[in-house]
Amino acid sequence: MVEAFVRLVCPECGKEWQETPTDLPEVRKNFSCPACHATRRLSEFMRTDRDLRAVKQFQ
Repeated sequence: MVEAFVRLVCPECGKEWQETPTDLPEVRKNFSCPACHATRRLSEFMRTDRDLRAVKQFQ
C-alpha cells in the first residue's frame, strides 16, 4: 500500500511540511501550526487544491 501525503503551509509563519491525510482532522476543524501555533481551519493550511481534495477523500 502506498502512503499518501499532503503538503501544508502555515499562513502565518510560512512553515512548510507534509502530513498523511489520515492523521489530520476534518478540513473545517481548527488546526495549529507546529512552529508558531497559529490556529485556523485546516483547509487554510492546504498548499494546493489537490492537497485539499486528497484530505477530503480520506475523511
